[in-house]
Amino acid sequence: MIIIVSGPSGAGKTTVCKALLKKEKGLLYSVSATTRKKRKGEIDGFDYYFLSEEEFKNWEKMGKFLETEKVHGNYYGTLKDVLDKAENTEVQLLMDVDVKGKINLCKKIKNVVSIFLMPPTMEEAVERIKERNTEKEIEIKNRMETAASEMKEVENFDYLVVNKSLKETVYIVKAIIIAERHKVRN
Repeated sequence: MIIIVSGPSGAGKTTVCKALLKKEKGLLYSVSATTRKKRKGEIDGFDYYFLSEEEFKNWEKMGKFLETEKVHGNYYGTLKDVLDKAENTEVQLLMDVDVKGKINLCKKIKNVVSIFLMPPTMEEAVERIKERNTEKEIEIKNRMETAASEMKEVENFDYLVVNKSLKETVYIVKAIIIAERHKVRN
């Protein structure tokens, strides 16, 4: 089973996934590659594989990615090898991807549980982005414009979770995963 957590900027996707990994055994986090600049506190190979655009394009040519997407001027890619790691062990793969990434992945892989994570309000999403202190006002505006179109995709997800508080959201996502592990599939 592959669990995809997706949603607009400021929804708390990465924060929820990292907290979930601390609480729930049997999950393997899919570390994506990106050309965006590293944020304060991020670790290469743990949060993302931070690549130059040239390195990213080379990895793409070598066929290392399941899917790639250019978002807000930066490239992001989901690595193929993480699927092999998950298949060769008794773990479920946890992915934190944007909405376009989720759409692309669902075309290529089966047995996906998709969770759309939504901020309580768009104002809250903006505040969360501002707290990161990594984007300029124009970039935040662009992210919010993208968020408006991403919200229209919610009906194409299995679950919708509003991220009001981290503790509650992690509890809900964990409950979804536990329920899905016990689901009878045809």
